[in-house]
Amino acid sequence: MATFLYRLGRGAFRRRRFVALVWVALLFVAGFGAASASAPTSGSFSIPGTEAQKAFDLLDQRFPGMAADGATARIVIKAPAGEKVDSEAVKPQVEKIVTDLKDGSGKDQISTVTSPYEAQAVSQDGSTAYVSVKYKVSGMELTDATREALKESGTQAQAGGLNVQIGGDALMAAPETGSGEIIGIAIAAIVLVITFGSLIAAGLPLLTALIGVGIGISSITALANVLDLGSTTSTLAMMIGLAVGIDYALFIVSRYRTELAEGREREEAAGRAAGTAGSAVVFAGLTVVIALVGLAVVNIPMLTKMGLAAAGTVVIAVLVALTLVPAILGFAGRKVLPAGAKSKLFGKGRATVEGAGPKPNGGTRWARFILRRPVMVLLVGVIGLGVVAIPASKLEMGLPDDGAQPVSTTQRQAYDLLSEGFGPGFNGPLMIVVDGDKALADKTAERIKGLDGVAAVMPPTQNEAKDAAVITVVPKDRPSSVETEDLVHEIRDGSGDDVLVTGATAMNIDFSQKMNDALLPYLALVVGLAFLLLMLVFRSILVPLKAALGFLLSVVAALGAVVAVFQWGWLGSLFGVEQTGPIMSMMPIFMVGVVFGLAMDYEVFLVTRMREAYVHGERPGQAVVTGFQYSARVVVAAAVIMIAVFSGFIGASEQMVKMIGFGLAVAVFFDAFVVRMTIVPAVLALLGHKAWWLPKWLDRILPNVDVEGESLRKHLGESSDGSDGKDRELLKV
Repeated sequence: MATFLYRLGRGAFRRRRFVALVWVALLFVAGFGAASASAPTSGSFSIPGTEAQKAFDLLDQRFPGMAADGATARIVIKAPAGEKVDSEAVKPQVEKIVTDLKDGSGKDQISTVTSPYEAQAVSQDGSTAYVSVKYKVSGMELTDATREALKESGTQAQAGGLNVQIGGDALMAAPETGSGEIIGIAIAAIVLVITFGSLIAAGLPLLTALIGVGIGISSITALANVLDLGSTTSTLAMMIGLAVGIDYALFIVSRYRTELAEGREREEAAGRAAGTAGSAVVFAGLTVVIALVGLAVVNIPMLTKMGLAAAGTVVIAVLVALTLVPAILGFAGRKVLPAGAKSKLFGKGRATVEGAGPKPNGGTRWARFILRRPVMVLLVGVIGLGVVAIPASKLEMGLPDDGAQPVSTTQRQAYDLLSEGFGPGFNGPLMIVVDGDKALADKTAERIKGLDGVAAVMPPTQNEAKDAAVITVVPKDRPSSVETEDLVHEIRDGSGDDVLVTGATAMNIDFSQKMNDALLPYLALVVGLAFLLLMLVFRSILVPLKAALGFLLSVVAALGAVVAVFQWGWLGSLFGVEQTGPIMSMMPIFMVGVVFGLAMDYEVFLVTRMREAYVHGERPGQAVVTGFQYSARVVVAAAVIMIAVFSGFIGASEQMVKMIGFGLAVAVFFDAFVVRMTIVPAVLALLGHKAWWLPKWLDRILPNVDVEGESLRKHLGESSDGSDGKDRELLKV
């Protein structure tokens, strides 16, 4: 592989104009497709194999015009103090809201509008009422005119002194990331400038990453409706694509500068950078892709599509790093080097950079510190992450509802008004689907009325064929509470196969349960895959085992931090968390998949340098120092950049995106700085020669992936120490 990538890098450098033109053309085509495509919808949401999904499917069959998966809205009206919603002054204003919706510009997409006086949707004290609106299509499929008509429906009543707020998924909108994403990119730019000491070298990874992400996101947007991709898919793909795109380009540029410092010609240096660092980029990208594609084993279409879309963006980032980066290096010339190094390197055709010898740097000093105290460092690192991981033992999973929205939004205020006027359970009513006649429906309704967690049971509504019915049940507690979940299980346990519980609340419960059931199998798949892949790379048993255990430690610690902030509210105001609640159901699995791939990045780039030094005759301890001397600064820069990019999404308006951004940023911090930069060298120091042991029979049957580029050295006729007859000097990056 290294030899092929070497030729690819040289070819891209030599034909840089053609390569750059191809990528620009791809960006233009993808952008044109995105601009021409209709606005993406929210994507269909289904959970195959669950009771809630079976009930929705049954509703589609028995109530064909019901649009069970259509958007809903509740217009909550609260009368002024001392007034009641059924008074002569207030009632006409409420009825006008109903009339305006039925006759307004969005009426074609409306299925039903129910007056609160007909549906008995008036609170006991008479202060609050709500108008129920049911749409024929999902929230993201509503036209701007329909959504605007909904927003404007209570304007006159609001002006007349009523408090009118709107809740429900009809107001669903694509999440906004705010300015945090731009700040993250700005921080990445500063880190790159400090790392490279050259504006051109710093700008190159940013430019190529943005081109790659632009192609990926534009392609997702163009294909969103065709492939039924959700509105958050592009946000998550952008988050991961930016992070890995910058990092992969960073590794290639760093290696290119090192090759120049050793006296290589520019084209040769580009080829060797692609053949060595490029091999590690391919492997690191492969681990991310496999982890993301592996999300398909959960068997939730929405999650599968999110993983595939993000994986596609990572593939583009790898291809950009292997082709576009060498091409742009050809345009950049000597400007990729620090100002003080350019003349010395290019003036005599050989690197004579000041301090070019193997001078100790920060990485060297840190590695030597760990080698002197490996047991203490290992204990502090493991115990520290263990303490941070403690909150993960209290993890509660669920899906966010309007109660998790910022208090300034109309959705959250509608949620609170309903809770105050009717009880918290009115924000998440259960839908009981009865596959039978009226007698069975009445019997079911009577049984449910006797359950402790029930606030109200509506009379059964039968279909035209009289062979199915729907019963609306209002729980006493809020939708995301443990009590409501227990009520759903109690209804199901006491019913037969012909009585199914569904609705948004039940769907969320089933989704959380399915994610919880899939977590351990998926974790086993990912960790097992990590072990096998790293065994191929490092030709070792204990190094992959250490890497996999370290990955588990960092993920659990990151989940602990997420629970502490988003579930318990610790430091919540610092991260813009206005409402605590259960952790998003897909968060643990998504973190496992993404962090696995990113953790392997640092493992590969750091430990391959150590193994290379060990294979060339250095003692185990000295090999650790050598690995840190050459790789620590670049790995630290890559981690800081990735943390900055992920942290930028903490400012998103959507709770899900905010939580994922925080979780991934914390996970990368723990994995890069605590596990890879601290625990890993301590473990390798304690293991000594045993760290690199591999049974001979296993060594013979394992394929050689050659991430370190040994085959490339043989192809180029170099000696085992990497010398080709030229003075070997190191350009500090």
